[in-house]
Amino acid sequence: MHQQHQSDRPGAEPAYTPRTPRVVAARRLGQRRVRDEQRRFLAEGPQAVREAAAAGAVVELFGTAGALERHADLVAAVVAGGGRRCLVTDEGLAALAETVHPQGLVAVCRYADRPLADVLAGRPRLVAVLVEIRDPGNAGTVLRTADAAGAEVVIFAGDAVDPYNGKCVRSSAGSVFHVDLVRGVPVGDLVPRLRAAGLTVLAAYLGGSVDLDRLAADGGLAGPTAWLFGSEAHGLPEDVAGAADARVRVPMHGRAESLNLGAAAAVCLYASARVQHAPVEDPR
Repeated sequence: MHQQHQSDRPGAEPAYTPRTPRVVAARRLGQRRVRDEQRRFLAEGPQAVREAAAAGAVVELFGTAGALERHADLVAAVVAGGGRRCLVTDEGLAALAETVHPQGLVAVCRYADRPLADVLAGRPRLVAVLVEIRDPGNAGTVLRTADAAGAEVVIFAGDAVDPYNGKCVRSSAGSVFHVDLVRGVPVGDLVPRLRAAGLTVLAAYLGGSVDLDRLAADGGLAGPTAWLFGSEAHGLPEDVAGAADARVRVPMHGRAESLNLGAAAAVCLYASARVQHAPVEDPR
């Protein structure tokens, strides 16, 4: 017996398929060139859509019938923010999703990045800089960690991965919508501009001459700080690390040779956060 799809029933809302022009257009956002031309990207899953909706970034929300019903609050928030709700078939959703087991929702979102001059004018106290980090999973993890540690700004510098890459967006767990994002900053311009904005520039460096614990104890993390992180494979370029105010090493108390990028970034950023967010003692 032929089983009708929801869109086949008389009077039913038509559901978009993989061949529907809107789905085809959204699917093209998987290409960086198209994303940059349109300044739009895809965010997949209820958590990412929730954060995007809260930021007012959703242009279109594609969802299966079941997902739109389960997440009616998200749909309402998207529509209230001016976003368009689009019913898609399971096949249409699968064409947009990158995960093996998609959760029924994919949103087209506006780019959120800002010029470096604008974010530095706000005098941030904690900045994370991803220097030529090319792995999207690592970049998204550092972005999420920076957000959790209270960094106001995350900069993608030099030939870094696109922060709107699908894997990077998923690894950020919504943090791509929380911080001031800067991309495409030439590496050579970076350190002087950070320093001119009143930030102490610290390079996370495996062979650094300054111990992180000693730096924190001596008050070296109390002021506005920008941390530079290099790729897991190659580390920071030598000229960039040399331009920083200090090359800082994470102390190793066991036998491990080093930490991975995500762990090292977490240790460094939280060392700054611990000082910057320390409770003020009552002088009485």
